[in-house]
Amino acid sequence: MEMNGTATKPTTFYRDMFRLAFPIVIQNLITTAVSSADVIMLGWVSQTALSAGSLASQIMFILNLVYAGISSGIGMLAAQYWGKKDTRTIEEIMGIGMRLSIPVSLLFFILACFFPRLVMMIFTSERELIEAGLPYLRIVGISYLFMSISQVYLCTMRSIERVVFATFTNALALGLNIVLNAVLILGLLGFPKMGIMGVALATTIARGVELLLCLGDACRFPVICFRPGLLFQKNRVLFQDFMKYSLPAFGNEVSWGLAFSMYSVIMGHLGSDMVAANAVVVVARNLGTVICFGLANAGAIILGKAIGGGEMETVKEDASRFCRLTFLSGIAGGILIFFLRPVFMNMADLTETAQRYLSGMLFINMYYVLGQAMNTTVICGIFRSGGDSRWGFICDIVDMWLFSVPLGFFSAFVLELPPLTVYFLICLDEFVKMPFIYRHYKSMKWLKNITREFCREEM
Repeated sequence: MEMNGTATKPTTFYRDMFRLAFPIVIQNLITTAVSSADVIMLGWVSQTALSAGSLASQIMFILNLVYAGISSGIGMLAAQYWGKKDTRTIEEIMGIGMRLSIPVSLLFFILACFFPRLVMMIFTSERELIEAGLPYLRIVGISYLFMSISQVYLCTMRSIERVVFATFTNALALGLNIVLNAVLILGLLGFPKMGIMGVALATTIARGVELLLCLGDACRFPVICFRPGLLFQKNRVLFQDFMKYSLPAFGNEVSWGLAFSMYSVIMGHLGSDMVAANAVVVVARNLGTVICFGLANAGAIILGKAIGGGEMETVKEDASRFCRLTFLSGIAGGILIFFLRPVFMNMADLTETAQRYLSGMLFINMYYVLGQAMNTTVICGIFRSGGDSRWGFICDIVDMWLFSVPLGFFSAFVLELPPLTVYFLICLDEFVKMPFIYRHYKSMKWLKNITREFCREEM
């Protein structure tokens, strides 16, 4: 592997970063807006509907982490092969991603549509919340099948710098989701008031439209061609590379997501007031990290493309700029939560106890978003751009499953500490692992070119 290449000027890096990050940030903002709309409208219906919707959506949260793991494998390989200008291999990478996402989505569809009570009982023991969540899961489960194709396709397009198309498609679907939420939850335009079922139906319709847009684009985009045959095309070496780099990322996302679901389990058993407050806090946290996560996605594309092109000195300089930019955006995210605190406090009609919990949780998240932003950027952006997904997997396993989750259960159910104290202890996870992440970053062991030369006639 050559270690040549000259460093880019800061202006070039920031220009490319803005070009790629801005559409992704807009997409993340719209995603947050959908979550906010769900919270606001379900909060108007009742606190029970809000809490049940928050818990029932955990299965979608877990499935999205599965997609994130698969997308990480696609992103790591596709960005580097894009730097090599090998579009044929990128098509095969997309096919591999779909061969993995479709069976997993089918499994989640079966769980949500045919065993919704079992799913709800994992997250809460309150009968009222379980019953309210059942119709939501039965409807929204259909959307999982649509997402199995659209999420992989859009990830591939982002990896080859088609972020505008990916953002437009996702934004259109999410915008439709917001409109349909209002119509179906509140019973506008002559439709009946469907409450929590309206959220599920709006999500399913929006995801169906998103899939149709992706299929329409695939029929006309000449550079990367999606063909059904890609689902059955075999490339043993490339599949091994995909699994080698995506499995740790997949495991990282799933273990991280399951740990966050365990946090929801802990809060679910602390009462519906804590669950309702957390539903609002999730919106605040997503808004506080929207810029940071957009930078992480854009940075992974920029660094991966440079590594694939053999520009190693460029990668080192850009990674350093990447970290500084993320640090500033993390501070800005905490400040944003502080100034929007009155908005979040009045986002839903909560009980006095839930309001008190929400106030404390918002203050905790003012600092939490900085740690989450920095760690996510380095692990998911910098390390994975060089194919290093294994280190982050091990780091999160140790941090969350040997520290945060046991600490949360012990403090909640053994020590029986107050709910806000339990929440504070759980939110220490990002800061415990930060020194170890910094040390690995400085070692430069993550910086590797993982592309290959394929002889097509032999495959």
